[in-house]
Amino acid sequence: MHYENNWESLNARPVPKWFGDAKFGIFIHWGLYSVPAFAPKGQYAEWYWDAITRPDPNEVQKQFQAFHNKTYGKNFRYTDFVSLFKAECFDADEWADLFQRSGAKYMNLVSKHHDGFCMYKTKYAPFWNSVDVGPHRDFCRELKTALDKTDVRFGVYHSVYEWFHPLYLQNPETYALEHLIPMLKELMETYQPATLFTDGEWEHDSSVWHSTEFLQWLYNESSVRDFIVPNDRWGKETRGRLGGNFTSEYGYIDGNSTHGGTKAYLHADRPFEECRGIGGSFGWNRFETPEDYLSSAELVRMLVDLVSKGTNFLLNIGPTPDGRIPVIMQQKLLDIGRWLRVNGEGIYGSVRYADSSDENVRYTQKDGSLYAFLFRFPFGKVVLHDLPFDPSLKAELLGADVRPSVQSENGKVCLIFDPISPDDLRSEYVYCVKLTK
Repeated sequence: MHYENNWESLNARPVPKWFGDAKFGIFIHWGLYSVPAFAPKGQYAEWYWDAITRPDPNEVQKQFQAFHNKTYGKNFRYTDFVSLFKAECFDADEWADLFQRSGAKYMNLVSKHHDGFCMYKTKYAPFWNSVDVGPHRDFCRELKTALDKTDVRFGVYHSVYEWFHPLYLQNPETYALEHLIPMLKELMETYQPATLFTDGEWEHDSSVWHSTEFLQWLYNESSVRDFIVPNDRWGKETRGRLGGNFTSEYGYIDGNSTHGGTKAYLHADRPFEECRGIGGSFGWNRFETPEDYLSSAELVRMLVDLVSKGTNFLLNIGPTPDGRIPVIMQQKLLDIGRWLRVNGEGIYGSVRYADSSDENVRYTQKDGSLYAFLFRFPFGKVVLHDLPFDPSLKAELLGADVRPSVQSENGKVCLIFDPISPDDLRSEYVYCVKLTK
């Protein structure tokens, strides 16, 4: 199909099926901001440069500026962090192995954040990229090569705007035509990512960014046209409305909570993706403590809750400037992976069944089977209030040699579990019952 240079035509392109089947991806915010690695708790550390240069800072930005002046001095520029960003411990194969073991099916590396520093070689940012300066390494190429040995797809995040790019400050539309779009095309053709997570679009309409012009090329002419999954961040009017998959961030779209059921969140024919960090920041914040991080149980429950709504989960990690993924983040990814190895049957490739009326139960369905996820240990009687009783139903608890009996209670499915020891289960956090006829 040929796509035209307008939103009606571009929105008609189906999001490639692989993305809806994948369910779980890894986000990576890593760059010069990983050197200071500072933000007040609950704030984004990757916004460091913007915060320390504000001439009339708010209370949060004042904290950034006080930290910077005390730690590095008023004359230390953000650009000086290049010499401290060495990535001497970075090993792409180790990262790829971790992502594989986490159960993730795709990964988005921040190729360029709002500071404009690129994590790959590009002619559009000479001497402001990781090959020309700093570590002198092409992180997009290294990760792409490593991930191609696994079943985790390589993808990128790319900011459409740059805080201090002279052309952007002078004329955003000229910047889009002469810098942004050529840079995006170069990125697509050089690294052939499976995803393109754009961001930083909120200052202008999509017409200023010439977004439909780029997407028309992406869908019709690019080498990634058959599998690329862009998102919805193409102009201040597009989130949750236009583009590829729709995105939320820490449960919000354009300041509106998805928990309140926004129109975008309930859009039935468009894949959706929630992104967030394990803690309160995307870039590594070395001042966060274990108490600021979600537990492995909370992360697994969040994954199940999102997938039950037909939504993917893009979970962020923030590596250190020397190229290590903090051990606490590694541990949580490995915990998710162990859970998925037992229960992934009801996650990968599944589709939404129905919203649950029980806060401790979620549902998915796939290939004629229904999966009920229990947020409490399976014992005694569990009534699935959203499932009408069918005498032909059979139940199986994944990760255990247990087959609960299926009975009727007020016309609803009632599962009866014999006493189970935790030692008899190969799962924790959330327990999945497969229901078949």
